[in-house]
Amino acid sequence: MDQSALQNYSVVQQTADEIRDPENAPAVSVPPFLLSRNRMQLLNTLSIYGERGASRHVARVLYMNNVALAIWREMGKNFDVRGTCFRPPRSATLLIGVPHSDDNAESNRS
Repeated sequence: MDQSALQNYSVVQQTADEIRDPENAPAVSVPPFLLSRNRMQLLNTLSIYGERGASRHVARVLYMNNVALAIWREMGKNFDVRGTCFRPPRSATLLIGVPHSDDNAESNRS
């Protein structure tokens, strides 16, 4: 099996300057965006985790599933994907959406 199929989350880093803008906080900006487009049902499929970064250049790290990444892109957010992972680290906190599930990953592979 292709290992990239197992990479469910994209890693996005935000700088200190970026996190000063509340619109760069997914829990603040995503729901109004979805509501304005009558797409609130996507909250049942998107998943965004976050954790504190280690410097001003990496002040917050976001872990976004494919649905969340597509929404973030549609919102016109400026970001670079810095990597992928199967699941967010245990130190990351669910910011918005549904928790990671190994069961979902299994069903996505079929």
